Amino acid sequence: MGTKIIGLTGGIGSGKSTMANYFASLGVPVYIADEEAKKILFLPAAVAEVKEAFGETVFTNGLPDKAKLAGVVFNDPEKLTILNSIIHPKVKEHFLEWVKMHNSQNFVIKEAAILFESGSYKDCDKVILVTAPKDLRVKRVMQRDNVTEQQVLSRISNQWDEEKKISLSDYVIHNIDRDVAKNEAHKIYSELNIM
Repeated sequence: MGTKIIGLTGGIGSGKSTMANYFASLGVPVYIADEEAKKILFLPAAVAEVKEAFGETVFTNGLPDKAKLAGVVFNDPEKLTILNSIIHPKVKEHFLEWVKMHNSQNFVIKEAAILFESGSYKDCDKVILVTAPKDLRVKRVMQRDNVTEQQVLSRISNQWDEEKKISLSDYVIHNIDRDVAKNEAHKIYSELNIM
């Protein structure tokens, strides 16, 4: 039957990482695509491609500078697409190797902020979307990242709108109250275990 791949996504500040941690606490292997992408950014092949695409201005001491790169790509959707085209194929390859290491599991979770935008939702057996009202998401990110409201809204504008994501999701967790959201996640966990 094989290990099922469950996508877990949500807009910035929705609480997808909190839900990923909850699933991990239940013993589910969780792959955090954004964390792996940050590591892959520093591998020699990616470094060379980023330098070719963006030049030395996004580098510090010979390595990509995440802050400088973010300043460029989050304000220019075309440049964000270029960066994603460099990083995402490498993340996908790494993820498939990771899944092989967990092939005795009923299912694994791939947590990715842009699961839909990158098209990788198509490789998932089921998709869980974590949602929260926009004003709450903005407040969470401003507190977490110490950024302005405008910076958060700019990042949100680079992600698909919630309605579109909901229409493509198998499960939706409404993360306004953490305990309620964890209860919703636990119901999903139980369903996935009998899939």
